Amino acid sequence: MLNNQTIALMRAMKLPAMANEYQRQLETPAMTALDFEERIGMIVDAEWLQRENSRIQRLKKAANLRFNDACFANIDYRQSRKLERSSIARLSGFAWIKEHLNIIITGATGTGKTWLACAFGEEACRMGVKTAFYRASRLINELCAAAANDVLDKLLAKLKKCELLIIDDWGLTTIAPTESRLLLEVFEDRYNACSSIISAQIPVAKWHSLFEDSTIADAILDRIVHNSYRFELRGSSLRFNKDFGGGTPYGVQGQNIDAQSDDDTISKDGENDAIQ
Repeated sequence: MLNNQTIALMRAMKLPAMANEYQRQLETPAMTALDFEERIGMIVDAEWLQRENSRIQRLKKAANLRFNDACFANIDYRQSRKLERSSIARLSGFAWIKEHLNIIITGATGTGKTWLACAFGEEACRMGVKTAFYRASRLINELCAAAANDVLDKLLAKLKKCELLIIDDWGLTTIAPTESRLLLEVFEDRYNACSSIISAQIPVAKWHSLFEDSTIADAILDRIVHNSYRFELRGSSLRFNKDFGGGTPYGVQGQNIDAQSDDDTISKDGENDAIQ
């Protein structure tokens, strides 16, 4: 009877995993061979593990990643793709987020840009990093709607709380001056404070031409290009590759990473071309 009361109290205190583990131990005769410290340690571990898993799931749900199965473990490193493990490994510790740096992923359609961005997002969630995924068009639409409804400050505050902001399909259309000013607010808030991942079909050197207002283009690119690691994905589209089931890209295509290790200065090769 006392055991049932203990279990009920655990559930009342919102310790369900602890209650379940305690009940499992009561129903497992072999547990009597363990001492008290071992058993209480198992009970506490069960509760901690469930809470940690729940936290990760909440972060992943809030991130709204396009590919939920993307992760570093599933990246295909076959030789033909020319993707070195060291390129991902040097960023897998996420020191770049602590340093408020960015990642830019470019390449032709179907080469795995979004998949790679989501893999970084997935791993970031597992490390407790608050993440958000937006298609560029949706982000711009939400910013314009927020400005029209006088709630822009609220949306900007929400975006700033995201330690990692992933913007997919950047540069599919030209960016009007009003839209540019709103994006500048986003990147101004994030500069030296948060990190972003931007994926685009358009090479960085042509980003300046996407903006109708060249002055704002200079300001935005200055905040996201010069402190970014860069991946240039190459090869044919993976969407119709029979090795991948002719569907969602699995892993990423061969790439070049234009940056040094997290302990070094970020490479700035090509940045002048990007903002002329």
